[in-house]
Amino acid sequence: MMRAVVFTAQGEMTLEERPMPEPGYKEILIKTAAVGICGTDTHVLDGEFEGTVFPLVPGHEATGTIVALGEDVNSGVFDFAVGDNVAINPSTTCGECEFCLNGHQNLCRFWNGLGVVASDGASQEYFVAPAHNVYKLKPETDLNEAALIEPLACAIRGWDVLPRRMGDHVLVYGAGTMGLMMAQLAGRAGAASVTIVDLNEDRLKTAAECGIELRYTSADDADRDKWDVVIDCTGNIRAIEDGLTRVKPAGFFQDFGVAPADKTAQFSPFRVYRDEISIVGTMAVHNSFGRAVEMFEAGAINATAMISHSFTLDDYAEALDMFRNGTGRKLQIRPNDTESRVLL
Repeated sequence: MMRAVVFTAQGEMTLEERPMPEPGYKEILIKTAAVGICGTDTHVLDGEFEGTVFPLVPGHEATGTIVALGEDVNSGVFDFAVGDNVAINPSTTCGECEFCLNGHQNLCRFWNGLGVVASDGASQEYFVAPAHNVYKLKPETDLNEAALIEPLACAIRGWDVLPRRMGDHVLVYGAGTMGLMMAQLAGRAGAASVTIVDLNEDRLKTAAECGIELRYTSADDADRDKWDVVIDCTGNIRAIEDGLTRVKPAGFFQDFGVAPADKTAQFSPFRVYRDEISIVGTMAVHNSFGRAVEMFEAGAINATAMISHSFTLDDYAEALDMFRNGTGRKLQIRPNDTESRVLL
């Protein structure tokens, strides 16, 4: 038997004893090391994520160690072994709908995410994942820090749909996990300057530790009033509306943060037309997980500075409350730990 956090219904969760899962055909059984808490987890619990089927074990930002291989896992291109340390891409797609066939698998009509839609995630001591979603890590890679690979893959996808022109000036709204990642990747994408804005002074201190020199509680305080690329990582309507006014002519605005589905933002269509402003969206992981593994292991982000707390399964509800309150940096569940810790 093992323990698992279970979202039993909208707004309801429990800690359960469950039988040890067994890997099926081309599946891998993994002992969970770390699982990041993400805004998606709160949306799933609150019944705000389209398609979620309860009961569901949450947790999609995960790493662990292989403990068993299902049938025919290594019959093709894979070379997994018991004891390998791995990171897991939670997205699964049908491969048959018009979006999959046209190279937009992240928009799959039947998209499913481990711990998000209809397949159990990693907020349990052991979990099963399809072999093609599992990525081997170097033995020396820190498994706890490597749970940041999944959000890093989302950030890389975000930069895939931006121009990445040398010498651009970039403004990022939000110094949470995704904002910090987008800002750290901006330099690698050729930015001449990177500015980050957040109302939370503690998050701006984290941005400083991550090497972001231009940090403000308002874009009004910055040394410029227009940027080539503006990225919203907050999902906050006021931030989005403000950010759209900060884009230079011929510039780009990216809607990266997840705004409530029923909210709308006001902007000037005339200015978008006159100044040839491009507005782009980005959703989840798309052909970016393998690159995220390589970039993470190459030190593309300051992972140590970004993780502030770890929690046991017993303290999952506390972790979710802290996340909702904006307390700490990245919060993690470590299902096989025996005590929760403050890391920073």
